[in-house]
Amino acid sequence: MTAKQVRELDRVVIRFAGDSGDGMQLTGDRFTAETASFGNDLSTLPNFPAEIRAPAGTLPGVSSFQLHFADHDILTPGDAPDVLVAMNPAALKANLPDVPKGAILIIDTAEFTARALKKVGYATSPLDDGTLGSYQVHSLDLTGMTMKALEPFGLSRKEASRSKNMYALGLLSWMYGRSIEGTVRFLQTKFATKADIRDANITAVKAGWNYGETTEDFAVSYEIKPAPMPVGRYRNITGNLALSYGLIAASQQSKLPLFLGSYPITPASDILHEISKHKRFGVRTFQAEDEIAGIGAALGAAFGGSLGVTTTSGPGVALKSETVGLAVSLELPLIIVDVQRGGPSTGLPTKTEQADLLQAMYGRNGEAPVPIVAPSSPSDCFDAAIEAARIAVTYRTPVFLLSDGYLANGSEPWAVPDVGSLPVIEADFATDPNHGSNDDAEFWPYLRDQRTLARAWAVPGSAGLEHRIGGLEKADGSGNISYDPTNHDHMVRTRQAKVDGVEVPELDVDDPTGDARLLVLGWGSTYGPIGAGVRRARNAGHSIAQAHLRFLNPLPANTEDVLRRYDRVLLPEMNLGQLAMLLRARYLVDVIGYNQVRGLPFKAEELADVIMKEDDQL
Repeated sequence: MTAKQVRELDRVVIRFAGDSGDGMQLTGDRFTAETASFGNDLSTLPNFPAEIRAPAGTLPGVSSFQLHFADHDILTPGDAPDVLVAMNPAALKANLPDVPKGAILIIDTAEFTARALKKVGYATSPLDDGTLGSYQVHSLDLTGMTMKALEPFGLSRKEASRSKNMYALGLLSWMYGRSIEGTVRFLQTKFATKADIRDANITAVKAGWNYGETTEDFAVSYEIKPAPMPVGRYRNITGNLALSYGLIAASQQSKLPLFLGSYPITPASDILHEISKHKRFGVRTFQAEDEIAGIGAALGAAFGGSLGVTTTSGPGVALKSETVGLAVSLELPLIIVDVQRGGPSTGLPTKTEQADLLQAMYGRNGEAPVPIVAPSSPSDCFDAAIEAARIAVTYRTPVFLLSDGYLANGSEPWAVPDVGSLPVIEADFATDPNHGSNDDAEFWPYLRDQRTLARAWAVPGSAGLEHRIGGLEKADGSGNISYDPTNHDHMVRTRQAKVDGVEVPELDVDDPTGDARLLVLGWGSTYGPIGAGVRRARNAGHSIAQAHLRFLNPLPANTEDVLRRYDRVLLPEMNLGQLAMLLRARYLVDVIGYNQVRGLPFKAEELADVIMKEDDQL
């Protein structure tokens, strides 16, 4: 057989798409795992329906997984796929608008029946009517080929067809030089007690690989070399997994037992699932009957001397708001993880958004300030979780940790840190009674540390440290219930001063030439798309500065100085301008918002065009 051509590429974007029951997320995850092992830099974007099992063959039921990998550092999962694997007509129609002309289409023809075509609005088959004339099309009966490979197993058509995703995975693995050995080991472990399923899937993935190796339909395979990275130990990690590890690490570094009280809700549920696996670290998880019970239990755990955490998304934040306000009043450390999704109400449960910032800032009755930390990438969720815990414990305050659906489900390489490099978090429990005036020897829970303004944290049951807590206003120092107007004013201002005084790093600005007139500012998951857009603008000859906010309350001390340093500030957000409004109100700087609420992250090309247009107007 004539040797096939191997073509070297520097990057590629692949999207697997099919019904929500076709295993596209598993297929993408396995391809990603092998790519991470190979040493490429990568970024992923899973995209799936809100329904657990959406109607088969329909546009709302399409599930997809996009992977961008390269021989150099990358920041996003890619604007558009170079390769689309479509398992049915719905997957093709839903994703074709994103695919550039000349891209590769690998289409499973088995489902292109008259009924299936009609279900998604195709009057004629796009395989035959010229619709796909400008693409590199490989029309294959992947389902039939899978069934033929599995004939020795005696499986029914329905059972055998379930392995077509593994056949597709094997074919794509051959095309892009990915090993399948890791997937074989994964299948051996996952289906260890189901020999027929295990063997069928292993056979399917090997058959797909062998088809690519032997068929004349694919004359070219592609090589993407490993990306140069600093020496270290790496693993592929999603945002939810990194955040889970960060919370466990914070528990270890503070020597506080971790308690997670949570009600399952997309896309935050994986944090509860993951943390529940690590009881050997002193972790306790409580799957509550509702959102209110989840945060109530977490706050109770904080009162008892634990690192209290609750996780939620969407309308769950609203249900927790009363207890967040109680935590402000009690001045106890509590971490509220909000994995933001499209709203309002139930909204878009599986899609991403950044629209909870104002709710995190102000979504409580009364003056109830709360620090806010927002990670910038899936791997940064680890460090952001530790930082949220540091602030909560050090300053005795609830802290909002604002992730989102894009970070939660997306993945990238993560350099596993040396445990010795992690910050130590001092809980500093009260051990001796603080004395009041004269002969009063009662413990005063609201006597404060003069630097942090944190009140004393006493573990219940400690002799001599008995004290009362509650939502009614307390007298400063003694903690007795107080309706005194002057005391209330003092306590409100003190709680605000405590949050304002949280020590956070200064805002770092990337301005290579030092003569940029336009600053592009971001927060949260917009970091990757903004960074990629700025790169494109710079490569086109524009001098652009970039800065990214991790700490949204309080803002870094030099924020105003940075904003006033530039003639124009552009702020892309996946909302209608929430941070832009806050910055304008506080600093009287005309921040220009670029806003999008489509349930999807920004595209780098789109942001590059906006950035260059803004720069040209200066």
